[in-house]
Amino acid sequence: MKAPIRLETTRLILRQPLMSDAVEVFERYASNAEVTKFLGWPRHQSVRDTEAFLNFSAKEWDQWPAGPYLIVSRTDGHLLGGTGFGFQTPYAAMTGYVLAKEAWGKGFATEALTAIVGVANRIRLSRLFALCHPEHRPSRRVLEKCGFVRDEMSKPTVEFPNLSPGVRQEALCYALAFTGTNNAD
Repeated sequence: MKAPIRLETTRLILRQPLMSDAVEVFERYASNAEVTKFLGWPRHQSVRDTEAFLNFSAKEWDQWPAGPYLIVSRTDGHLLGGTGFGFQTPYAAMTGYVLAKEAWGKGFATEALTAIVGVANRIRLSRLFALCHPEHRPSRRVLEKCGFVRDEMSKPTVEFPNLSPGVRQEALCYALAFTGTNNAD
């Protein structure tokens, strides 16, 4: 089952990214050192990096039930950030979120992640998880508010390239299992 390419929440529109979004994504958040500090992907150095992400995004949407979404304000149409899915199997995916700095602290991450959880349930995922840097308290709070539980058994080591390039460190894993699905991974 395919996810919708556009979702609306009270204050947000989540939509599939387009190549025409490249400059705005680059300028609003993907090139910002403070915004990308705790992310698992390298800060974009040029619009070409953002275009590569958008090509990757299109392939994800072609291959899987969903992929990355952009987060846009319903009020004024401004790009606020991104979220979405990174599938491991048709029934298990990773999620995350990134917001432009001026969108921090306004509940947008929680609102967007709540919508992503709803889509995950609709497309019958068994498991949705997120990796979080241990020092990123605001992100941990968002995950917990959205019902994610820390998976104490999982101790993934990942690179946070904008903090320590080439160095793998332990991340926190938060997971959400869906009941009532007939799939198990």
